[in-house]
Amino acid sequence: MINTVTYKNVHNFFKLNGYHLTKEDLCRVAYSFIKEGEDYEQAVGEFLLDWFDDKNYIDMYTSGTTGMPKKIRIEKEAMVQSAIATGDFFGLQPGNRVLHCLPTNFVAGKMMFVRSFILGLDMDFAAPSSNPLEHNDERYDFAAMVPLQAKNSIKKLTNIKKVIIGGVKVHKPLEQELVKLPIQIYETYGMTETITHIAAKKIGEEAFSTLPNVTVSVNENQCLVVLAKNISNEKIETNDIVNLISDTQFVWLGRYDNVINSGGIKLMPEQIEDKLSTLISRRYFVNGEPDDTLGEKVVLYIEGEPMKLDESVFNRLDKYEKPKEIVFIPKFKETATGKIMRAESKELVEEK
Repeated sequence: MINTVTYKNVHNFFKLNGYHLTKEDLCRVAYSFIKEGEDYEQAVGEFLLDWFDDKNYIDMYTSGTTGMPKKIRIEKEAMVQSAIATGDFFGLQPGNRVLHCLPTNFVAGKMMFVRSFILGLDMDFAAPSSNPLEHNDERYDFAAMVPLQAKNSIKKLTNIKKVIIGGVKVHKPLEQELVKLPIQIYETYGMTETITHIAAKKIGEEAFSTLPNVTVSVNENQCLVVLAKNISNEKIETNDIVNLISDTQFVWLGRYDNVINSGGIKLMPEQIEDKLSTLISRRYFVNGEPDDTLGEKVVLYIEGEPMKLDESVFNRLDKYEKPKEIVFIPKFKETATGKIMRAESKELVEEK
């Protein structure tokens, strides 16, 4: 008999590192992790105790990509519905083997546990690392990774039937490698406020498709507006500029707060970055900076020591997109999930 779907119960097919564990077992594991575990295990212990306490919500922090991380309150029942939507979209079944290799401090890592509790998954939980398959030859039905993990695991990624990649955009060079693999790989779209992903697309495709019970629209700035009925009755307005195809499909273009207005022409840094993605081997980003003539000019920031770039690198760019200046920063600032913090990285130049 399968348990009623509620955050108060654990599916009787659920396993953690090969062991069937009940709610009571998990609480004992939590205390052990908090008392004696590594840092990443302590984060798991704290989450488990939060999940099984008497409150019907969990407080968590946003990633801080576009500003200071802020605390938001998420209903546990909404997290359950998110887990069910993921299970439906990706065809997850009780007993499926899954790999959890994300930090549990953030929503994506928390949701891997919730999916496993609710859907009855057989989960291997590993320490978060940049190469999670390095010493692991097991085979899995499903795993969630960030792009860096997928890139470093490329030789063993075929040991997993379905992989979802999120947290940071998958850039062209990695996409070109992933699309060759004979497994199902998806890029996901989401944020803490939407309880991780609300849309996904197969690697190589352009448009994201929403998960069950999620519809999308745009506001006057062409930014995506999300309505996830099973999660919240309120619409979530994002700063992501999209090309809306339908109320369940969209193409992501870039962030509204990053748009560059250069001589009256609106430019999307993310679109420029995408055109350069196979031509610059280091990490980089494009930003708009004040300019007396144009209002804003395009500036290319590259991580590392100064290097000579051949002009042919910019042949793919329209004339308005070509950088008017190139700035080198020894080491970019980034969030705990590996996203480049543009404003904070630029400040490193200004501090010199």
